[in-house]
This record gives sequence, C-alpha cells and structure tokens, in this order.
Amino acid sequence: MGTKWKSSLVIMIICAILFTFGVSGIFLLADHGNYYAHKSYFHTSEFRYEEVQRFTNLIGTFEVNDLSIEEAKEKITVSDEEIEEHRYRYGDLAEQIESINHRYEGLIQEALDSDNQQAADVYKKERDTKIEDITMNFESDEHVEAKIIKEKEQIIDEYYKERESYRSLYEELKNSFQYYFKDNSSGKIYTNIESSNPSLNDINDREMYYTESLTIDNVQMIEYEIPNSEVVYEMVEGSYTTLEGKIGVPKSLPSYNVFVIHYDEYKKEQIVYWTVVGLNIIALFLSLIIFKKAKHSRAELIRWKKYYDKIPIDVRAILFAITLLYIPGMFFLFGFVVFEVTTVSLLEIVIAVFGFAIGLFLALLQLVYILATLKEWNKLKTQWEHSISYRLFKELKKIIVVLVDKLKVAFLDQTTGTQIILLFGAVFILGLTALIVSVHPIFFFVYLAILGGVGIPIALMIINKIGEFNRIVETTDELAKGNLSHNLQVKGYSVLSKLAQNINKLKSGVKESQTEQAKSERLKTELITNVSHDLRTPLTSIITYTELLKEQEGLTDEGSAYLEIIDRKSKRLKVLIDDLFEVSKMTSGTIELNKEKVDLVQLLQQALGEYDDLINDSTLQFRVTHDDPPLNALVDGQKLWRVFDNLIGNILKYSLDYSRVYINLTANDRNAIITFKNVSKYELNENTDELFERFKRGDTSRHTDGSGLGLAIAQSIVELHEGSLDIQTDGDLFKVTITLAIEE
Repeated sequence: MGTKWKSSLVIMIICAILFTFGVSGIFLLADHGNYYAHKSYFHTSEFRYEEVQRFTNLIGTFEVNDLSIEEAKEKITVSDEEIEEHRYRYGDLAEQIESINHRYEGLIQEALDSDNQQAADVYKKERDTKIEDITMNFESDEHVEAKIIKEKEQIIDEYYKERESYRSLYEELKNSFQYYFKDNSSGKIYTNIESSNPSLNDINDREMYYTESLTIDNVQMIEYEIPNSEVVYEMVEGSYTTLEGKIGVPKSLPSYNVFVIHYDEYKKEQIVYWTVVGLNIIALFLSLIIFKKAKHSRAELIRWKKYYDKIPIDVRAILFAITLLYIPGMFFLFGFVVFEVTTVSLLEIVIAVFGFAIGLFLALLQLVYILATLKEWNKLKTQWEHSISYRLFKELKKIIVVLVDKLKVAFLDQTTGTQIILLFGAVFILGLTALIVSVHPIFFFVYLAILGGVGIPIALMIINKIGEFNRIVETTDELAKGNLSHNLQVKGYSVLSKLAQNINKLKSGVKESQTEQAKSERLKTELITNVSHDLRTPLTSIITYTELLKEQEGLTDEGSAYLEIIDRKSKRLKVLIDDLFEVSKMTSGTIELNKEKVDLVQLLQQALGEYDDLINDSTLQFRVTHDDPPLNALVDGQKLWRVFDNLIGNILKYSLDYSRVYINLTANDRNAIITFKNVSKYELNENTDELFERFKRGDTSRHTDGSGLGLAIAQSIVELHEGSLDIQTDGDLFKVTITLAIEE
C-alpha cells in the first residue's frame, strides 16, 4: 500500500509540474507572443515606432532645421512684453532694492563683527553694483534688452551643446538607413543615396531587409531636456513642413551593424521562443492526458481520504483556505520568474516552479477530498459535531442560553409592535454606550461586558426569529409545490407561532380535500369500469344477433339498411366501451406492462403495414424516415403498437386530402424521438392541452367515428413507459412527438 501511495503521489506531482510548465507557456504567449509573431525584427513595434521615429526626428534636426549657431543668434529678438517681464520679475524697484539690502545686511554685519573690514567692503561693493544694475533696468530698455539677449544666447549655446550629443547617434542611424524624402512645399530633396540623380527607385525592395513609404507631417526637432527650450524652438526651428518619401535598411550592411545584430538575434530568439512555447503547450496537454489516464493513481489517493477525514472538518477548511492563499503568492512569483527569466537565479526558478506545482497539487488533492466529502452529505452532520468550532459553539451556547430565555420571557406578554420598539430602543442604547470608550480606554472592557450581556442575546433572539420565519416561508413554498409531508413545529405564543399553527390547520384542510378528491376519482373510475363491464354482455348479444339477422334471406332493402345501421352503431359502441375500460384500468393503475426488448423501427413498420391498404386507397402521401435498425427499447410491444395504431388511424381520419404525412424516428441522447406530422382537414381552434382530455375532439370533427379517447390512451401508455407525448399545432399543422428511453 505504501509503495502504491508513493507511486501515485509521484505521478500526480509530475502531472502538476507538467501542468505548471504548460501554464508558463500561456504566460510567455501572453507576454511576448505579440513581439515574436512578426516576420522579422524590422516589422516589430520596437523598430518601427522607436528607431524609425527617432531617425526621422534626427533628420528634422540635422537636415531640415540645420541652422548654425551664429544664424540662430542673429534671429534673437526681444519684445516689449519680455522687457517688462524681466524688469518686474522680482517686484518693483523699491521691493528689489529692499530685498538686496536685506540679503547683504547680515553678511556685512557678520564681517564687521569679525573685524574683517575688507570682506565688509567687498559685500558693500557687490550690493551697490546690483542696486545700480536694478536701477538701470527701470531707467533704460536697452540695458534690459542686452541682458535678455545674453540670456537667450546662453540658452542657444546649451541647446547646440546638447544637440551635438545626438550627432553620433544620427551618423550611426544615417549609415544604417537608406532614405529619400522630398519637401512638398520647397521641392528640396533629403537623401543619403550616393547618386547623381537620386530617386525613390534607388531604394529597391529586393536589396533591403525592410522598406516603408513615409509621410512626415510638421517636421520638428527632437525635444531636449534643457531649461527654457521653447526659446530655442522659436529661433532654431524652421517652418512646419511635410516630407514624403521612403526609408529602407540595406542588406549590404556589415554584420557588426546594430540593426543586423538585432535582426539575427531576433530570428534566433524567435525560434527559441516558439520552440519553448510549443514544448510548454505539449507539456500542458500531456499533463491533462496523464491526469485523465491515471485513474489508478487518483483512486489510490482517494483511498487515503480516511486519514484526511480524521482531521476536524473546520481545521480541514482552514488548511484549504491557507493553501488557496499560498497559491496566489506562488502564482505571482511564478509569473515574475517567467516574465523576468533573464534576471532571476536558477534557485528562484526551481522554487517558483516546484512551489507552484506542489501548491497546485495540494489544492487539487484537498479539493478532490472535499468533493468526495460533500457527496457523503449524510455524514457531514456527524463530522461537524466532532469539529472544534462546534464544540466551542456548544459551550458558548450553554453560557448564553439562560440569558436568551430570560430575554424571551420579557417579551412574552407584549404585542409585536411593542416588541419591535423595545428591541430597536435596546440596540440604540447599546450603540450610545459605545461612546463611553472615548472617555477612557478602560471603559472598553465595560462596553464588552454590556455587549456580551445584552447585545449577544438580542442578536441571537433576532437570528432565532429570522430562522423561525424562514422555516415558515420554506414550508409555504413546499405547500405551493403540493408537498404536505410534515407540519411546522409550534413553540411559544408569539405571532410567528400562531402563524405556524394556522398554516398547519390550512395544510390539514388541503390534505382532507385531496383525500376526498382522490376518493371521488376512485369512485368515478370504479363506476366507469363497472358500467363498461356490464354493457359488454348485452352489447355482445346485440352484435351476435345482428350478424345472424344479416345472414337471413328475404329481408327487404329497407330492413337491410336498418340492420346495417344497427351493426355499425353497435360496433362503434363496442369500441367506445373498450376504450372506456382501457382508460379506467390505466387511471386506476391496475394495468400491467409486459416489457421486453423491442425494435421500435420494426414495430412502427408493422403498425404502418396494418394500414397498408387504407394508405394506398387514400389520397395521402406518407413520408417515413428512420435511423438504421435496430433501435431497441425495453417496452410493452402490444401497448406501444396501440399508440402507433391510434396515431396512424387519427392521421387517416383527420388529414387533409392530397396532403403529405411525415413520420420520423431518430435516436438522440439515449432517447428515441418519434414524430408524426400531418395537415388537418378540420380547423384546429382548440387548446392543445385539451386534446389529451377524455372524449375531446375538435368541434368540426365530431361527426366522425371515434371515442375521443385515442390521444388520452396513447399519452397514458407512453407515460407508463416513463416517456412523454407532446402535441404542437401551427395553424392546421398537427404534430405529435413521442420520447422513449432506448437501450445502448
């Protein structure tokens, strides 16, 4: 047993590990599938939306907007608004002078306190120079303008210094791309094609790894992270323009080119990636196949459930909850390992894979045991009674039951309205009592004592009343379904107890009514049976003597006609009495079925064969289809033949002349489905449910022969076989569907 257990455990853990590897394939597919699904590196978003975009921006910077630093500085202008902004940037003249004096006052005093007259003189000179400069700002626009121009020149210097840091990248990309662009407005060509007359045709698709036709709207510089860069854009950037052309990556690039390296690495990574994903998916399917095939292993694990059942049921629930909490943690670790596989160690990979696999195995194992426990629902009560929680609950119940009983007595002689008012008042006061905790923390324990002495009994009483009410609702639902099995338990003298007592009385009345109704039905059935039986003897004599009279010679034509009418009507009466007797036996349940294995296809063909002459003489066209025989069912062949006989007879009687009749027999989900469809010669204006009633026929067909019991008999026979017979009408289309269980 131990060896089998270990073997089963190993198989299931292997299954869990394979499943984990399979799940990792789904992770990989979700995270990297879109990247590796492209034809090559040059079709990825990394290349098309980063490298290409970066290069087109660099073209705008170094070619379209290629203004020298001297030309940029010559374009510097200063507006009146800028002069005013610079002049009042730190307040008016008085505020700025006061700010300067305040700033240097401390420095000068500190130098004098340390007997450093030289430092004090330096600070005074700096102060006076700044005050003079600020004063000049408010006296001369030219003075301010010169300072603004100097600031802008410094910004331009910083820009061109930053710009030059991108030149090496531009040159690298320029050597990697082949491009041709034309300015739509000026007609100027921007290209690196070495030809006396370059054109788009020089970028040949066959000689390129990748080509793309581009339209670049509003060509601008790349954005630089320098202060006041908007000042640069005003002076350096040219007018907005649109370039149209083509860009490509030549196949003639050397192998050390960054794009060629990325291209080769992408192909290798793509092969490895899809191989790994494929193996992971194979592992996933393999785990499912092993799990499906390992019936012996699962059965062996189930056998050890008896040891699992020894653990209290509430402890089992806690262990299962802990496992469910453990799985998400390992799941996120597993996902991190899969997504960041290049940055994690081998130990982390092993821990993630095996940790997730073992957690998944334990969760599934406990889930299997829990489902098996739930199937044994009759033992759940016993297991719960041995749980730790139940024993604690029993002890707690003993403590508070006395308090609850006393609280019930206090409400016993009160009306329902008074009880509700007192109950809400107690809850309100209990809530106000919580405020004493804010006075001092020590009162928290006082509040807990009040809560345990008053709040818990009130809550238990409410729960008890709700439970009593729910039992009443559940019983009334059962009454509505016709279940009158048990009475409500009546305790005490509350309103709910009186309601339960009244419901018990109503149920008793309904039960008596049903008993009387059943007795009436039984008497009616016995009356029909007795009358049918008593009428058979004289009717048999009438039919016999009629046959003898028909053999006599010398009868007049009028006498022969009367005799023929007597013969026909007596035979019809015999059919009616036989049907009445048959219905009474089925209703009383005295009929017995002689079930045996019968081929339904052959039985249907036999029933049709009985009517072969009538079918040929009629104007109806029968279309009969069925599955390949045999289609076996355990039925009473004689009784089921009567069903087919009644239905075929009705079709011949009530079908519209020169119409088609469709009969179909098929097997579906262990059931045989037999359908009869015909068009009625009489208007079908009745409810289809009424057609099953005894003696019921369409009003326009009452002049035809028949007892009106055919469909009722057919339905009773089918229901005795635990099948169903349904009728559907659509205009004058009449459809009967029979469903019977078949043997596999």
